[in-house]
Amino acid sequence: MPVLNRIAEFGPDMTRWRRHLHQHPELGFECHQTAAFVAERLREFGVDEIHEGIGRTGIVAIIKGQGTGPTIGLRADMDALPMDEETGAEWASTVPGRMHACGHDGHTTMLLGAARYLAETRNFAGRVALIFQPAEEDGGGGDAMVRDGMMDRFDIARVFALHNNPGQDAGSFQTTPGPIMASVDNFHIHLRGRGGHAAMPHLTADPIVAAVGIVSAIQTISSRNHYAMDDLVISVTQVHAGSADNIVPETAYICGTIRCFSDEVREMVSRRLHQICEGQAAAYDIAVDLDYEHGYPATVNHEGETAFAVAAAREVAGDANVIAESGREMGAEDFSYMLQQRPGCYLFIGQGEGASVHNASYDFNDQIAPVGATFFARLVERAQPLKTAAR
Repeated sequence: MPVLNRIAEFGPDMTRWRRHLHQHPELGFECHQTAAFVAERLREFGVDEIHEGIGRTGIVAIIKGQGTGPTIGLRADMDALPMDEETGAEWASTVPGRMHACGHDGHTTMLLGAARYLAETRNFAGRVALIFQPAEEDGGGGDAMVRDGMMDRFDIARVFALHNNPGQDAGSFQTTPGPIMASVDNFHIHLRGRGGHAAMPHLTADPIVAAVGIVSAIQTISSRNHYAMDDLVISVTQVHAGSADNIVPETAYICGTIRCFSDEVREMVSRRLHQICEGQAAAYDIAVDLDYEHGYPATVNHEGETAFAVAAAREVAGDANVIAESGREMGAEDFSYMLQQRPGCYLFIGQGEGASVHNASYDFNDQIAPVGATFFARLVERAQPLKTAAR
């Protein structure tokens, strides 16, 4: 089954929506204009309910089908990234320092396209909950919407989401049951010693030596403290200390990120980091403060919903264009909070060749928006079909 004819007909409208959103990017929870644009389109489509201000600037819109049935949730993220755009496109960002470099403008557009079709046809039982979420990139908007009671308030039974994927064939799909994206934790280590003249280090307590020791010891967590078959990435991404070649500084700073797929591994890494910092503080007679931040949990697809989503994707893109067990990756996603509350599946839709996400030259491929919208629509119609009257 290719792109639905009706969705193909308003493909040009979807391109206009997407490029408008691209020109007006907003960050984090401050998605006020974006949410207003989404709400305006939804009113035009004639959806039954629009609930604004969920998770601060999130929206949940309800479309009622024909007859009773469960509520299926479809999610799109709305926020942009704090970076300057270098695409040179006519529809490039008009806001300095902000850019839709991850395709959330496209995700929002795909869900709007599905909403328009579903509101027109209502060829399903039960209800659809359209979830437009802020602050995926930073802040945990998915968690905020869940904490606002979204799942219970709208009686959402299961939930699905799409993310574009540069380098994957345009309009193809891939996913995997179980963990698909990693958890993300961050650490910040502040070291305080005793500064002084670099020619008289015996009068100082050098935080740089301790910092080097900590960075070296951190590398042993992956290599010596965990099972090699359990995926784990620990990256030290910043080390700051000193101001001149003849001064032993008073302080130093280290930070980094941790990616894995299990709570047990997360707990082990946190414990070892604390032990390393305490040990280095004692060894070098300095003060060390570790701030360990627990971020998004791992994104874990549910087996049954993944098989169902794969079957729907194959109807849209064909068997050859759907990978059902693509493996997992070390990026993170706050759709994970929704999957902790309800069964569901997170999938990637191919963007085609081009710059990667979070790159200043990235731009969403408008040609795949009708494919994503068709997938969402088919997912609903397949999940909650109308009952055939007896003859």
